[in-house]
Amino acid sequence: MSVEALADDYRPSEDEEFMNARQREYFRKKLNAWKDEILRESRETLENLQEESTNHPDMADRASSESDRALELRTRDRQRKLIAKIDSALKRIEDGSYGFCEETGEPIGLARLDARPIATLSLEAQEMHERREKVYRDD
Repeated sequence: MSVEALADDYRPSEDEEFMNARQREYFRKKLNAWKDEILRESRETLENLQEESTNHPDMADRASSESDRALELRTRDRQRKLIAKIDSALKRIEDGSYGFCEETGEPIGLARLDARPIATLSLEAQEMHERREKVYRDD
């Protein structure tokens, strides 16, 4: 089931109680669909890398192939980290803390969660976090 297909069935609304059972199920399905999509893409990448492991007689072709392979592996590493964040979000759904800011305890907001279902901070807390990061980086 694609992430887009989920959106057609039900859309969480601000008119409902925040993180009611229906909303939790919506986000659980969305997160699982996203994870399944990433895992499918990873399997395809592995298959492609195995097929691509032929020796290239031309140095330019070999360099291009190695560069593509390195980029693909970096992408997969980022996706592996993303899967860990998805799993963490699924655990938060189970323990009842999903949708609430880790810093303030306030609801994160449905629009933010719909756009970034792995969010752990409210928009305000995230902006404050990024400002602090920028100040330390500029030193």
